[in-house]
Amino acid sequence: MKYVEEFRRQDLARQLARAIHGAVDPGRQYNLMEFCGGHTHAIFRYGVQDLMPSNVRFVHGPGCPVCVLPIGRIDNAIQLAQRPEVILCTYGDLLRVPASGRKSLMKIKAAGADVRMVYSTQDALKVARENPCRQVVFFAIGFETTTPPTAVAIKQAQAQGLDNFSVFCNHVLTPAAIQNILQSPDVREMGAVSIDGFFGPSHVSSVIGSRPYEYFAEEFERPVVIAGFEPLDVMQSALMLIRQLNDGRHEVENEYTRVVSRDGNVKAQALVADVMELRRSFEWRGLGMVPYSALQIKKPYARFDAERRFDIPVVAASDVKGCECPSILRGVKRPTDCKLFGTVCTPDNPMGSCMVSSEGACAAYWSYGRFRQGGQVQASVA
Repeated sequence: MKYVEEFRRQDLARQLARAIHGAVDPGRQYNLMEFCGGHTHAIFRYGVQDLMPSNVRFVHGPGCPVCVLPIGRIDNAIQLAQRPEVILCTYGDLLRVPASGRKSLMKIKAAGADVRMVYSTQDALKVARENPCRQVVFFAIGFETTTPPTAVAIKQAQAQGLDNFSVFCNHVLTPAAIQNILQSPDVREMGAVSIDGFFGPSHVSSVIGSRPYEYFAEEFERPVVIAGFEPLDVMQSALMLIRQLNDGRHEVENEYTRVVSRDGNVKAQALVADVMELRRSFEWRGLGMVPYSALQIKKPYARFDAERRFDIPVVAASDVKGCECPSILRGVKRPTDCKLFGTVCTPDNPMGSCMVSSEGACAAYWSYGRFRQGGQVQASVA
């Protein structure tokens, strides 16, 4: 199968592992953050960490839009869904995210609220067309990857005159979050793991291109390699980062050339720019308030903005006591550092968003059983 099986070949993985072992400087540590949850799962599913030298460490970042959504926004969605005139449509991962008081969209659905799981924005538009007497709210979430479909849905609703359709917009932006992590006192001053380089996200970069990462690669002197999702993509990107660090370089390189270009999808960018604009500030779970890190719907499309239509308030909410999701999302802690992980918090009874989402770091640790090994297992690369 083109672009899948050839990126999972064991013989090539062994060759890359040998090259990485040969390239590392034994006198230094390499801390490489994968921002995207898809990379985290590839690392654990295929045992990529086990093929690395002991001084190469993968640091898990906030690469899951469900994970970084603050509890207050889930509370907002629950309040919307409990209104009798509202049908709330959303993606499946959001249904089980714990909100305040251990509520969730799944629980209020079981109690009678009209919450519907959809697979696309087109499904939400269909619900609006089929229910003209109800207000249909699409709970939009995601990084730059899922933003264009939301913009398309808003423009289609306008063209079709669907006045009963609106969007609760929670789209967030990757480069602003990476910059925030590099400026975080936890990373820079408090003895936490320093970040030496970044794996640039795959799908996000297919939309925005590699150009946006050039600023902070230069400003913060950290190399970035745009990496594909397959295990050989991750290993090749790790080798590229290691070589940059050894050379004292801090550039943006693109391993994922089969999908990503420097300029990205210009048509999609223009579509989003027509419908949405930057928020001055937006809260990220684990990062706090991050300036210019999210999008909101522009005034010409205000009638499709659920925040304006329903006057949605800002809600402050705290994480479950003992849940380390915020620290895990910053790369300061690992899931196994959380006292709730694997005891109170499991996929059947998640305490935090990192266990709920299919892309969350806690879900990756649990799904592939890596935490049971009691430490890194060094695979033979001979």
